[in-house]
Amino acid sequence: MIKASRPILYSFRRCPYAMRARLAILSSGLTCTHREILLRDKPEAMLEASPKGTVPVMVLPDGRVLEESLDVAFWALKESDPEGWLAPWSPDAESAKALLERNDGPFKHHLDRYKYASRYEGADAEEHRAAGALILADINDRLADSGYLGGGAFSFLDAAILPFVRQFRIPDKAWFDAQDWPMLHLWLNNFLESERFAVVMHKYPVWDGGKDSYAFPGG
Repeated sequence: MIKASRPILYSFRRCPYAMRARLAILSSGLTCTHREILLRDKPEAMLEASPKGTVPVMVLPDGRVLEESLDVAFWALKESDPEGWLAPWSPDAESAKALLERNDGPFKHHLDRYKYASRYEGADAEEHRAAGALILADINDRLADSGYLGGGAFSFLDAAILPFVRQFRIPDKAWFDAQDWPMLHLWLNNFLESERFAVVMHKYPVWDGGKDSYAFPGG
């Protein structure tokens, strides 16, 4: 593998895992080479680096490969954390970890079977929506104290979970917006209207395997 002068990020714009990683990189102030991919046509260079074929994948300048979104995010934030995004892990690491595990486990399970019910044999979209809604109601309650999940400011805990909440809204926005989750709606809307969201959702051309031309952040 040829070593690069800066990290290379294989990403897919709408993937919540990749979005989570990009949010952390943006907050860190670091810059990486951005390679936008199509999930149906993954480039050979990405598969050589990470045969499992999921995004995000980051290839570091020293040749190490980070294959999970949390690995990419924590690598970036441990390199540089100017906004204090890792602060919630200092006083209450177990609680922060539990919220992430519930999001990446049960909530993602219900999200997939609600949004893509036809892909899962026997899945009842309404049942999975109801199960996911219970988790969202709990998040709404947790936001009541400060408006954020990890204390008095936006942190990686918020950034790691919001992309999945955004996905849960997409199948039926009218239903989602009608739910009695005032704090969650405010939290999500503030994120969707933020400059950081606009930056991480910048549309990059699909990487064609040729010379790199794009950096993240920056386009």
